[in-house]
Amino acid sequence: MNAIRIRRAAGAVAVAAVLPLGLTAWAAGPASAAPAPDQPFGPACASLPQEGEGSAAGMADDPVATAASNNPALSTLASAVQKAGLVDTLNKAENITVFAPTNEAFAKIPKAQLDQVLNDKAALTKILIYHVVGQKITPQQMQDGSFETLEKGTLTTSGSGESYKVNNTANVVCGNVQTANATVYVIDSVLMPKM
Repeated sequence: MNAIRIRRAAGAVAVAAVLPLGLTAWAAGPASAAPAPDQPFGPACASLPQEGEGSAAGMADDPVATAASNNPALSTLASAVQKAGLVDTLNKAENITVFAPTNEAFAKIPKAQLDQVLNDKAALTKILIYHVVGQKITPQQMQDGSFETLEKGTLTTSGSGESYKVNNTANVVCGNVQTANATVYVIDSVLMPKM
């Protein structure tokens, strides 16, 4: 599968926005104890189309917000990023990591609470940029990591092989997905910053 090779570079992203980015290159990589450094891994990766914009190769060519908008499993995130006005910010950011919640992750939030957040641009922006780190994170760095987010909060990661958690609550269901400007880890829960 055509996945962009990860470069370890700390790119400062000016207000980069959050999540939508990710699902972009969900190619199913080979299952192994330690995933190849340039291959996606995880059970949700198998659901990617084999070709076209939503495929791993198609997503790898697009910036993260665009890539996420082409993936049906990330439509809620893509819509939230658009409502927050973060599409251009995320698409122009370089060398970022996005922890991208699936539609099912957003569905875990009670509808009234989700609607309230989606209609509060400041709160929505804060939550979304909490899902973005200003550097590309490799699976090896996820094993026992602590990373500052664009929201200025901290995310912790733990795990090994193809099993990782973020903040001890969200599971990575498709990790190491490459887009033109980001590495995406698709997660099964929305992460909440201190409000």
